Amino acid sequence: MLHLGTETGPRTTAATSKDAGARQAVPPHATSDPIEGCAAHLCDLVTVPARQGLEAVDILRRGADLVAVGPVLHDGAGDTVGFLVPPGTAEGWDVPGSACTSTEGRGLRLPEEAPVSGTGWLLPPADDAPVTDPAALRVALDQAARMIEAADNCR
Repeated sequence: MLHLGTETGPRTTAATSKDAGARQAVPPHATSDPIEGCAAHLCDLVTVPARQGLEAVDILRRGADLVAVGPVLHDGAGDTVGFLVPPGTAEGWDVPGSACTSTEGRGLRLPEEAPVSGTGWLLPPADDAPVTDPAALRVALDQAARMIEAADNCR
C-alpha cells in the first residue's frame, strides 16, 4: 500500500501545496500565472475512503496498461483520498462507497497553500497526467474494495 512520504517513483511522494504551485495540472493557457492557468482547467473530483483510495492508486500505478494517474489529494484529517477526473464524470458516477463532485463549469483552482491543514498531494499535478481516466479508476476502486474485503475476512 502506498503511504504518504513513501517514495517509489517520481510522482509518488506526498507533495506540499508549495510543490503543487510549482507544477501545473495542465499546460498554461496563454498566461504566465500558474494559478490562473489551472483555474481554466475543468475537472470533477472523486472522493473515497483513504484505505480504498490508496489501494486504487497502487493498482493504477502497477497496471499493465500503464494508464496515467492524475493528481491525487489526501486529506489526513478526514481520511479520504480524492482523484481528479474529467468534467462530466459526476453525471454518471455510481460507484458504491465513493462520491463524485462536479465543478459545474467553475474549473479547478490549485491554491498555493493547502486549503485545510493536514491535506496535501499524494500525487501532485503533472503535465503528462492532468486527470485520471474514470473507467480505469472505476475498475481500480472495484478491485481495491474486493482486496480489502478479502483481507478483512482473513482476520
